[in-house]
Amino acid sequence: MNRAPALAQLSTETYDLLIIGGGITGAGVALDAASRGMKVALVEKGDFASGTSSKSTKLIHGGLRYLKQLEIGLVREVGQERALIHRLAPHLVIPEKMLLPLIKGGTFGKWATTIGLFTYDLLAGVSGKDRFRMLDKEETLTLEPLLPTDVLLGAGLYAEYRTDDARLTIEVMKTAARHGALPLNYVLAEKLNYTDGKVSGAHCRDVLKGQSLDISAKIVVNATGPWSDFLRKQDGSLTDKRMYLTKGVHLVFSQHKLPIRQAIYFDVPDGRMIFAIPRQGTVYVGTTDTPYQGDLDDIQVEEGDVSYLLEAVNQMFPTIDLSPADVLASWAGVRPLIYEEGKTASEISRKDEIFESESGLLTIAGGKLTGYRVMAEKITNRVSKRLAKAYGLVFSDCKTKDIPLTEQPFESYQAVLDYEQKLVPVLAEKGIAAHVARYLVQNYGRRTDAILSQMEGRGEAALIKAEKHFTKVNEWVEQPDDFWERRTGRRLFQPD
Repeated sequence: MNRAPALAQLSTETYDLLIIGGGITGAGVALDAASRGMKVALVEKGDFASGTSSKSTKLIHGGLRYLKQLEIGLVREVGQERALIHRLAPHLVIPEKMLLPLIKGGTFGKWATTIGLFTYDLLAGVSGKDRFRMLDKEETLTLEPLLPTDVLLGAGLYAEYRTDDARLTIEVMKTAARHGALPLNYVLAEKLNYTDGKVSGAHCRDVLKGQSLDISAKIVVNATGPWSDFLRKQDGSLTDKRMYLTKGVHLVFSQHKLPIRQAIYFDVPDGRMIFAIPRQGTVYVGTTDTPYQGDLDDIQVEEGDVSYLLEAVNQMFPTIDLSPADVLASWAGVRPLIYEEGKTASEISRKDEIFESESGLLTIAGGKLTGYRVMAEKITNRVSKRLAKAYGLVFSDCKTKDIPLTEQPFESYQAVLDYEQKLVPVLAEKGIAAHVARYLVQNYGRRTDAILSQMEGRGEAALIKAEKHFTKVNEWVEQPDDFWERRTGRRLFQPD
């Protein structure tokens, strides 16, 4: 609604900081910098979160597997961050118990798992009922009967948090805007601008109308994730420290076809770990981890990706026997890792790193969804010091530990659950199923009230349309496997 004035503002003012890239990292930097008092602009060539930030496993998790690689600092950092982000957005970062099966001949033995989970909880500061528990075979099968009884030894049960990665990015971006940042999507940064050899902004193009504009800034941050090296190459600062891109694929199944009862984290013969996570009547499974050198704007799910995940699932749940025809949907993205000589995709660290070129361009890359806030703090500290040294500008320290990621924050997760329950009869009066309350609240929090108010304002037609929409969604996830085939004469997914 305010796009034209925003474009005019971007092209006529000088910013303390211009951020290129509208994923979770760019959004986090925008919030941190704006909340300190900096004048911040951000541009994104497509939708916010349209790259890696909407293609993750959708977990705010502590990185249990990084204990195997002895990355103690990383586990401590992201483990503590997940509890913090849950506090800042309890409607969006939801507690989720994760089951880690112990299998004969598998990667994890009982004692190693016990020590690992104890260390994991200790590093992450987990307390109370969220602490891990070790289960025997019978207890494990009670929680998840589909596990292979002949080789199952038991399991570990520990705490994780799930989210909607794209929605989290949007909420961080909205919060940044409330603190004065000006983020605009569908603005492509075509090239960097320089003054006396120092980067001083970017020449951009409004993708929607084709108009060009120049944005002036004292400092430019490259937060483009997998695209980072494109800007670094243009800047003449691409060195041996470069991006190593790996592809991650997830497959989605109906929960009728893969009826697991809870989230499971299991190992596969090649030593990797796979998640299977139930959500809203479906189960998604992932992820792969293979080197990628293709088109970053057209990442495909290939036959080998599907076969790999199907084999992993069918081995862990041998009575299921999934096939390509059972795949309802999929997504694929790439991880912007920092290249390490001699290491495979799975062995490369998920640590973040900051690169500063002679021109002054700052690039932040690597890292994980869970660590976005800490990544933002690190690079914004660097920006703040440079602005102080070069321009005499003084800003406050980082404040994001105490900034809720919603306009109307919940004081606790229990408050979220209470709010959900109050919505159920309200939705029932409108002919909308009870499970929709959870969907709305876990995406929009207390803004659900505004959504329902707008529905009322648009009259009975809007209510009927909404009811039909949610009825169709409910049919899709709850009907038997051949539901669409019976209705349309074809499968949703046709294998080659």
